[in-house]
Amino acid sequence: MTFLPDGPVLAAYTLTCIALFITPGPDMSLFLSRTMARGRRHGIAAMGGAQVGCIVHTLLAAVGLSALLSASATAFTILKVVGALYLGWMAYDAIRNGSSLNVKTTGPEAQEQDTGVWRSFLLGIGINLSNPKVVLFFVTFLPQFVSVGDPDAAAKMTFMGLYFVAISIPLAIGMILVAEQLVGYLKARPKALRAIDYTFGGIFGIFAVKILFTQAGR
Repeated sequence: MTFLPDGPVLAAYTLTCIALFITPGPDMSLFLSRTMARGRRHGIAAMGGAQVGCIVHTLLAAVGLSALLSASATAFTILKVVGALYLGWMAYDAIRNGSSLNVKTTGPEAQEQDTGVWRSFLLGIGINLSNPKVVLFFVTFLPQFVSVGDPDAAAKMTFMGLYFVAISIPLAIGMILVAEQLVGYLKARPKALRAIDYTFGGIFGIFAVKILFTQAGR
């Protein structure tokens, strides 16, 4: 099937997807907060909304980037280099500033009346679509796994974006099911969060350097 990347490429992509998912950010903070404040149904709804946002980002990125590739191979290569630099910055930022896990179990959100899971679902979509880091990530990350001359670039980028969602959903559901224990563990052990930061930073840093050396050697 032409939309499937090569085995080594898919393995590397899978590893980076897992590293990205386990690094706390706005989406994780949201669905864990909704779980703690409103229960698992709200947590799953918020997570589902975030994944819908990821699908939207995937489709927009695949269409836009494939158009860029068709218009200018040079511009696409420049985007890949810029993307590698951005991934390097993400690695540096994770190590320097740490994770952004912010789980709210008190305050207005915890006191609001239960307005149904749709509110949590729509909130998940809104948080994901309005997060500029997610936009930049999809625009700069997906092109790294396709070559400039690949006629199936759009299909591969679409597959990889959906593959990221497919990986994230079971991992997120697992987190939601043990949300109380997980949040308590992470808050009680800051070193665990720092270990996640260094893991994320290391994987993305190595990945960025590899991309830059590959592009320089062409």
